[in-house]
Amino acid sequence: MASKRLVVDVHTHLYLPRYASLLRKRTDLPKIITRTRDDGQKEERLVILKDEPSGGRPVGPSYVERDEKLRFMKNHGIDISIVSTANPWLDFLSTKEAHELALQLNDDLDEYCSSGPTVPGTSMRQLYGFGLIPIVPNISTKSLLEAVRQISASSCLKGLIMGTRGVGNGLDDEALDPVWSAISEAGLTVFLHPHYGIPQETWGGKNNGHVLPLALGFPMETTIATTRLILSGVLDRFPSLRLLLAHSGGALPQLSSRLASCIDHDPIVASRLKHDARFYLGKLYLDAVCYGPEELGFVSDVLARSNRYETGSKNIVPGSRSVGSGRMLFGTDHPFFPPLSSSEKWKSVVENLDAINNVQDWTKADKDGVKGGNAISLFNL
Repeated sequence: MASKRLVVDVHTHLYLPRYASLLRKRTDLPKIITRTRDDGQKEERLVILKDEPSGGRPVGPSYVERDEKLRFMKNHGIDISIVSTANPWLDFLSTKEAHELALQLNDDLDEYCSSGPTVPGTSMRQLYGFGLIPIVPNISTKSLLEAVRQISASSCLKGLIMGTRGVGNGLDDEALDPVWSAISEAGLTVFLHPHYGIPQETWGGKNNGHVLPLALGFPMETTIATTRLILSGVLDRFPSLRLLLAHSGGALPQLSSRLASCIDHDPIVASRLKHDARFYLGKLYLDAVCYGPEELGFVSDVLARSNRYETGSKNIVPGSRSVGSGRMLFGTDHPFFPPLSSSEKWKSVVENLDAINNVQDWTKADKDGVKGGNAISLFNL
């Protein structure tokens, strides 16, 4: 029972030293640049996309060094972290470079986790990881499957993080079916995370910094990518595939009934699916990076009602809010969005935990599950 009270962070990033070194050497985006601040101090900044506000974002030791990750965890009462390389992953590399670097970074991440400490009083490690596969345009299926096998052979790598770009035609490209099959058979979890957001011109001419692209663009990217997976039948062909969606699934829970209604009026699309679109939401896992108890409660309601929409189901009563909580997991998005003062707690931790603790009709067991117990079960820790 004690293990159920552990806090597990499933949405926490890093740039391994090998990866950071590559970004420092680059002259094209993405790259890490060094600039002098107004106070005369030098700082490194990561610039990912063209016309990125504020000349990118500052990157320091918390992005790279394991001791900083562990210090953050200790200061915020986090027992276990499932760490993952942050965007842009391998998207900017050639197929050969992406293949080679994916294997190297997976080895690096395995070492990062396996040589770290264990949770006191348990055999569990404090650090586990999501590996990488070289999912870039024109990559061979053989290269992708080699990376999947490498990840599945590691006791410390519990899945893989994946952006939405796919192999040129998106994640719903049927060329990825052998990969989805291998991931599913290996019992790995795919952490689906956004990167490109929505085109910059959408946000208008005012300088609103990173707010609109991150607050709205990222979740909408996840919403669209996941919807495409549903519409293409990926979740029908691979029903045991484990997908963990960043940022509480974006807008998909809120728009799921609208989506289902539109599908009903499109017989071609409807014929591809075995079930109502709302059924598939209950097969997903969502991180709880939402920061509002009302939003988290609503999302758990949407997940809980999914079995009503299975073809042939006679269940007309939605499941309880507690049922939906079983597919939600705590995350912090560390090391992004740091506090302004080094003495402050990170709001991404404090506000997220407060949200979880204040969801109406979640029991203590539900809340403990979201904070850590669900992750322990999902990743068989």
